[in-house]
Amino acid sequence: MARPESGLTLVGGGRMGSALAGGWIKSGYEGAISIHDPAPSDLLKGWAEAGKIHLNPAPAPANTLVVAVKPQIFPKILDDLRAFVGKDTLVLSIMAGITLDSLAERLGTGRVARAMPNTPGLVGEGMTLLCLPSSASDEDAAHLRDLLTPLGAVEGPIPEDKISAATALSGCGPAYAFLLAEVMAAAGEAHGLDRDLALRLAQKTVQGAGALMMDSDEPPSTLRENVTSPGGVTKAALDVLMRDGAMPSLMKEAVAEAIKRDRELSGD
Repeated sequence: MARPESGLTLVGGGRMGSALAGGWIKSGYEGAISIHDPAPSDLLKGWAEAGKIHLNPAPAPANTLVVAVKPQIFPKILDDLRAFVGKDTLVLSIMAGITLDSLAERLGTGRVARAMPNTPGLVGEGMTLLCLPSSASDEDAAHLRDLLTPLGAVEGPIPEDKISAATALSGCGPAYAFLLAEVMAAAGEAHGLDRDLALRLAQKTVQGAGALMMDSDEPPSTLRENVTSPGGVTKAALDVLMRDGAMPSLMKEAVAEAIKRDRELSGD
């Protein structure tokens, strides 16, 4: 990694925190890794027993502190978090809605950053948004990118006034894709397909379309047009999905609601 050092502390060993820690371990992070979680999983306990991490050691200022808890938990553990923050600590939050200013004020340091990963990061195929204050150094930016890379691609730095919209796309986006597969399978079942077969067809189709899209230099609109023959079967279906009030307008409305909720969490 760009800046191997001791004192990497993770607070919150849930799914995303564990995905990060697993990536650090796999990539051979050279410093000490401490994880604090009040109810550690068997995975965390196994890493601790194997000497790969320090689990719930006595709190001490960290070189890098990664906060991976739900935003609703943040106010409740502030006193605990401050024990990990020294004058040179770099703090990375992956909490939705907690602004850079709020992090700096509550933790007593201006050396803060935000990241918004999404759930495909659990299998190394995620998209993580990185948001930094204007005072952030190039060294800190590179270090944080290295820490986040185990989850997949890292986009940014994203201006903080754009992060709500970006989160509504990439942070919430996997749920949109899961819903697409869910309703496709349900539609297939409604028209006579076996439930398991319909689900397999929907899952693999969504997966394959995503892989094709990422492997192509063409935008999604062109790929859609390429598989839509005039007067054909796909065109008949798309005429329904793309009519007024259907999928395009519903997606805009859904993203708008996600942005609204993210801003409510941040107090904007």
